[in-house]
Order: sequence, then C-alpha cells, then structure tokens
Amino acid sequence: MYEELLREVGLSPNESRVYESLLQLGESSVQKLSNRSKVHRRNVYDSLSKLIEKGLASEVFIKDEKHFKAVPPTRLLSLVKEKEEKINQLLPQMQKLYAATDEQEEAYLFRGIEGFKNYLQMILDTKEPVYFIGAKAFWLDERLKHFLPRFERERKKAGIQFTHLFDHDVKTQKPEILKLVGKPYKFLPKEYSSSTAIDIFGPYVVTFVGVKPGQLDAEPLQFVMKSRRLADGYRKFFQCLWDSLD
Repeated sequence: MYEELLREVGLSPNESRVYESLLQLGESSVQKLSNRSKVHRRNVYDSLSKLIEKGLASEVFIKDEKHFKAVPPTRLLSLVKEKEEKINQLLPQMQKLYAATDEQEEAYLFRGIEGFKNYLQMILDTKEPVYFIGAKAFWLDERLKHFLPRFERERKKAGIQFTHLFDHDVKTQKPEILKLVGKPYKFLPKEYSSSTAIDIFGPYVVTFVGVKPGQLDAEPLQFVMKSRRLADGYRKFFQCLWDSLD
C-alpha cells in the first residue's frame, strides 16, 4: 500500500516492504516479518539493520527473544528534512558549477512525467516571467497532483509571473485552470487550436506535443531549446500575438 511512497523517500524495495509489515504487525519476530512482507528471512535481517540505522525501527526483547517494532512514521518527515539540509549545504557549490556553463546554447529532450517535473523545476530555478502560447491546462494532469501544490507555493514565493495565451478549448473544458494560474490571460481563436504548446522563460523555449486540455500524453515529451537570443525572439512573437487579441 505504501511501498511506492517509502521508496520515494529513500527506502529500498525490501526495506519498504519490511517497514510496512512492521506497521501492520506491531512488535514482531523476523519470521513473521518474512511471511508478511514476502522478503526472504536473510534479507529481512539486512533490511531491519538498515531501518534501525535510519531510525525507522527498534529492537525489543520479549522473553529473551529479539523482536522488532516500527518507529512512528513521523520519522519519515525527519529523513526528508535531513536530505533537504544536505542538499542545501552543497547547493551553492553545485549552482556555481552549473552557472559556469549556464549560457551555453543547447537543445535536448525531456521524456516521461519525471521529465515534465524537471521542466517545472526549471521554471522555479530560472525565476523569470513565463509566457505560454497555446496553453492547454495540462498541469491539471492527474499524475502531477502531488507535485503541483509545492510548485505553486514556490512559484508564488519567488514572484514568478505568468502570462497565458490559452488554447480556445480550455475555456470550456478546463476553466478551473484560470483560477489556479491567475491573470493576465487571453484565448487564441478557436480555429487555431492544436495539440502543441510553447512556453518561454529565461533562456528557454519549451515545446510540447500531443497535449490535450488538462492532460499530458501517456509518455510526455518536451523539446527544450536553450538560447537567450532565441527566447528573446519568441517573446517578441508572443507580444505580437497578445497585442492582436482582445
């Protein structure tokens, strides 16, 4: 039930299954944990050792027999915070390394939902206004529901402004996006609806294909072009479109 979440916070598949079994069983022997988790007894010992190191499990002696129990799940939040603190300590150095090549012109692809999350993180890192052409409200895709609230908090905290030229179909099919992103926005004429969209921010021009109102493709694909000169040109195109619409 919780294995995917536990793996996301850094537990191995075996550790995730053993920890979830501890939550279900309470104080338990290795044999019972092995039976419940479907993890081989030998691997249960290894997983318990690592869980104890991470502060997620503890030993209990009952009638001279060693049992194990889970530490309250709130410890998971501490683990996440510890990782965040380690990243924050190293981030200045990593940013310097990245900035050394930041203005190089290049082109690459993002694939899958994790690639799409990378694109969203780029917006936060760039901290510059974003201009959307043919926006489809695909941020409402079900697969982003846990990521988007944090993104929106960070975006508003950084003061990143959005200006949208929405695809016409968004007006009737996904109007809830309008409250989420806020003004200013306009709509392209109905005859110019398509399955593509373009976002411009900082030195980036990101093109999306196969998108529908409120929904990304099954395997999202983004074409990323990084060039300040190119992005400046696209911003002028955007302004021309914006000025021509009511």
